[in-house]
Amino acid sequence: MVETVISMKKVAFFLGVWLQSLWLCAQTVLPLASPSATLKADIRVEGRAVGMILYDEGDKVVEAKILQLELDKEMLVGNWQIAAQTTTSVDQTWQPVYGERSLVRDCYNELNLQLRDDVNQKQIQLLVRLYDEGMAFRYVFDKLDFWNRTLLGEHTQFLFDHDCDTWVTDRAQDAYTKTRLSDLNITADRPQVIQVATNRFVAIGEAALVDYARMKLGKSKAGLGVQSVLSGKVNLHLAGYRSPWRYVMVANHPGQLVQNNDLVLNLNEPNQISNTAWIKPGRVLREVTLTTAGGIACVDFAAANGIEYVEFDAGWYGPENDEASDATTVTVDPARSKGPLDLQHVIDYANRRGVGIILYVNMKALAQQLDELLPLYQKWGVKGLKYGFVDVGDQYSTAWLHQAVRKAAKYELMVDIHDEYRPTGYSRTYPNLITQEGIRGDEESPALTQSIYTLYNRMICGAGDNTNCYFAERVSTKMGGLAAQLAKRVAIYSPWQFVFWYDRPEKAPSRAGGAGSTESVIKTDALTAFYCSIPTVWDDTRFCEGDMDSYAVVARRSGSDWYVSVLNEGDKRRVTVPVAEWLPQVVRYKAMWYHQPGNKKDEVRAKALPCDGKSPIMLEVAANTGCLLHLTPIK
Repeated sequence: MVETVISMKKVAFFLGVWLQSLWLCAQTVLPLASPSATLKADIRVEGRAVGMILYDEGDKVVEAKILQLELDKEMLVGNWQIAAQTTTSVDQTWQPVYGERSLVRDCYNELNLQLRDDVNQKQIQLLVRLYDEGMAFRYVFDKLDFWNRTLLGEHTQFLFDHDCDTWVTDRAQDAYTKTRLSDLNITADRPQVIQVATNRFVAIGEAALVDYARMKLGKSKAGLGVQSVLSGKVNLHLAGYRSPWRYVMVANHPGQLVQNNDLVLNLNEPNQISNTAWIKPGRVLREVTLTTAGGIACVDFAAANGIEYVEFDAGWYGPENDEASDATTVTVDPARSKGPLDLQHVIDYANRRGVGIILYVNMKALAQQLDELLPLYQKWGVKGLKYGFVDVGDQYSTAWLHQAVRKAAKYELMVDIHDEYRPTGYSRTYPNLITQEGIRGDEESPALTQSIYTLYNRMICGAGDNTNCYFAERVSTKMGGLAAQLAKRVAIYSPWQFVFWYDRPEKAPSRAGGAGSTESVIKTDALTAFYCSIPTVWDDTRFCEGDMDSYAVVARRSGSDWYVSVLNEGDKRRVTVPVAEWLPQVVRYKAMWYHQPGNKKDEVRAKALPCDGKSPIMLEVAANTGCLLHLTPIK
């Protein structure tokens, strides 16, 4: 093997003569190391079998059996030969438009193999990247060899040497269940976290899913592990003759998997929007009455409390599931609200007050009217859309949805995708894709355990619209009470974050209907003001400590302020916050702790704690709740 190491440049080394090809074909094991050599991989080409073994600090982690492709014609019938190889090293940084940190490092070593079937000479390119955080690979199909062919199945296997605990959900919005690989009986959504050893976790997922069928993970047919299952056929022409990336992340702690989730973004193409000034994250207040009065009340409350957006939910243009409903008109669904709603008046009023309006539009209207709606909504002065009940999984639905994101960018409209869609990093390429659901959010009233599972599992793949509740009656002891809702504002990342999903301002009409109408009234006090002030995007993110099944401690920085969120399922717990690792020693900080006293789920108290910037801060967290520590510099 010949390896060339550079920075920011690629060098192609193609072997074209027969003797050189013979020499390469004899090399059945090709080594590849991550930049720090913490992770190493052996890429094996042995006849019809192609696979990879990944090692972490010398220990075998996982074996991947790849290139197990099922096509509409039996095209791959012989042994694989290595026709050429290329090695590349990249170390660069880039600035996201928004994110969980203000600067992202993209550092990896890549092996590019040209593989040829020795019977019919069909060629496939295999790209393997090794980061310090994990391994990724994808296929590039020779366009002429595979012209307009259909991929029927991709049966990649990820195998382990022993049985392992894993956390799975069969639908993106369903609850997580802890099980063993040997007992796996569902096709799990990705990413899937697997505990390989006491201090070693992996996450298996996909990145850069744009115009391909979604991958899920089922029980491997051979050995202990999981196997890729595509959600339908793939026309290779529509897919651009390349697969999404498949990745295996490795970490000593599940929180590190989330902390290292930039890997998913790095596997996507860079930003394609030249002017991003109109792309603005922020907090969102959901308008639930579908009335002019309700809209004005929401705008006034948002403007007074630093909330950037008001969203009009389903029903403003008629019954959302009726294909006859015209989303170019404001025709309130009588089953949801009696109105009246002068939407243009609310939009104009909101824009004057510095508040943006977001509109919910169901897939049924989007599919019929998208090219008409987007320029119209821009003309109205709308800032973004929430795509509702979109189709996901199959190749056509995936391609259509990402095209709908690209089209929205043409009209400077931001997008939130609800329901089953899970991100694979496309917000790097088109950052107008602000957020998405694909999460068991608070509108489902999940137990606090589920929110912790969500943090450690779902949040690996990207932002999650958690539909935060605060004052709503459904915020029960099971959910962790008010203090846990406060903590989730920081723990569950979303650039657009709904801060009051089931709550309305006091001046909004009562019993007016709407999507998820509620009698919960937002209290206007100092605690609510603090809750509303919490940022939605961050300059740095650190996971401090935690356990997959019981608690998590995550710290995020915005400017000079640090927010430390604790979610604690189970008994009372003492948590250590290592502030000296983050705080500059030349600056004095004030520490305010927002916590639940005892078992009072409906109460949050603020308490000043001593902070010298050097000593750890100890927090006594009540049972089955959360808390939030806010560190601000003293000026």
